[in-house]
Amino acid sequence: MINLENEIFDLEADKFKEECGVFGVYSKSGLDVATLTYYGLYALQHRGQESAGIAVSDGEKIICHKDMGLVSEVFRDSVLEGMKGKSAIGHVRYSTTGGSRAGNAQPLVSEFKLGSIAIAHNGNLVNADVIRELLEDGGVLFQTSIDTEVILNLIARKAKKGIEAAVVDAVQAVKGSYAIVMLTGDKLIGIRDPYGIRPMCIGKIGEDYIMCSESCALDSVGAEFVRDVEPGEVVIIDEDGLKSIQFAEKTKCMTCSFEYIYFARPDSTIDGISVYEARVEAGGHLYHESPVDADLVIGVPDSGIPAAVGYAKASGIPYGIGLIKNKYVGRTFIAPNQKMRERAVTVKLNVLKVNVEGKRVVLIDDSIVRGTTSKRLVEILRRAGAKEVHFRVCSPIVKYPCYFGIDTPYRKDLIGAQKTVEQIRELIGADSLGYLSTDGLLSSLKGKQGFCLGCFSGEYPMSAPIEHSKESLER
Repeated sequence: MINLENEIFDLEADKFKEECGVFGVYSKSGLDVATLTYYGLYALQHRGQESAGIAVSDGEKIICHKDMGLVSEVFRDSVLEGMKGKSAIGHVRYSTTGGSRAGNAQPLVSEFKLGSIAIAHNGNLVNADVIRELLEDGGVLFQTSIDTEVILNLIARKAKKGIEAAVVDAVQAVKGSYAIVMLTGDKLIGIRDPYGIRPMCIGKIGEDYIMCSESCALDSVGAEFVRDVEPGEVVIIDEDGLKSIQFAEKTKCMTCSFEYIYFARPDSTIDGISVYEARVEAGGHLYHESPVDADLVIGVPDSGIPAAVGYAKASGIPYGIGLIKNKYVGRTFIAPNQKMRERAVTVKLNVLKVNVEGKRVVLIDDSIVRGTTSKRLVEILRRAGAKEVHFRVCSPIVKYPCYFGIDTPYRKDLIGAQKTVEQIRELIGADSLGYLSTDGLLSSLKGKQGFCLGCFSGEYPMSAPIEHSKESLER
């Protein structure tokens, strides 16, 4: 068993790290676009907690404020009051390519022949290093280490064609996943990659338009959902309204399946599928595939809870709260000293002992990546008096890295790639272990479209870089 006294319990330490979130607004009615973007980013905070930024255009010039930290830490009233304009874009970041530093915070703002341009990007370009090298050979100087700047420089090189043609040319040259919002003096532009791997949707407040990563951000600012941005679509919004350009041949939509499993907020709808309903449905399929006799079903907060509800409903086993998450332990939490560690302080997660003591417990989590957190969860439940702990995972076995906007470990660090299910069960100390099958996952997603399942199968929507080149993506 593991020694809980050596470190603080951190649920997120053994999860796929979030990607990024983007938000954009174009207003003809005089909305406070900076404050609106602030609230939109607040709703997307789960997608990235390292840095936040907002760029605002007044029709001519673009001003930008960004820094390391959460949205509420980076922006104060005094900052937002100084950002007046008719359009804005915002970004919350978790670094997938490029290090975690202030210089890599987005949006990026640049001056070129057509004026100022700002860009914010969620995703990963798998050919960014090749294009970057070609641009550097041509004399281009880069200010950051992120692949977003590659797109910005490609657009700048084609500026004489006009902004629309420059954007289309740039995105046809890059390969990978992206949901991009861009700001010029008089336009808001949104772009989704040809496979639709990263989500993006359009909303309206009256005649004012919004584009963002998830529909929950529309709800947070009182906007009405209009539609999802199509795979391979450029959306241009200006004084004349909305214009659409399809820049890629019709390809099958391959939304990242982990959006539904873990990343997206449960109150979002992505490509016509409710994230919450998909998770509940997946829990039901998990029971039918991996049943067990037990007294209580509990979920790992927060993403495991809807699946636990579904498992309980399908099995008839009562659902209950077994784990309490302290939502107020932030990134700047001070780790306990040795004396406090010796008392085995658990400040990020605790067991509701009255619910689990003496019971056979089914514990539902969304995924197992390295296995370290799973082991700790089983241990604290046993310490609280659980008679049996049956671990159920509401996704297939994670065996491969992601190259398209999720920070995943190397394959050698993925427990599912190195050990059998029985070996994993033994390692985490559970009485039994069961995973959702790929068919079960797809059934929960209603088969409306294709999905990227690369981290489970090793088969990606497009050719992925070889394993060692994950390092080249982390320039």
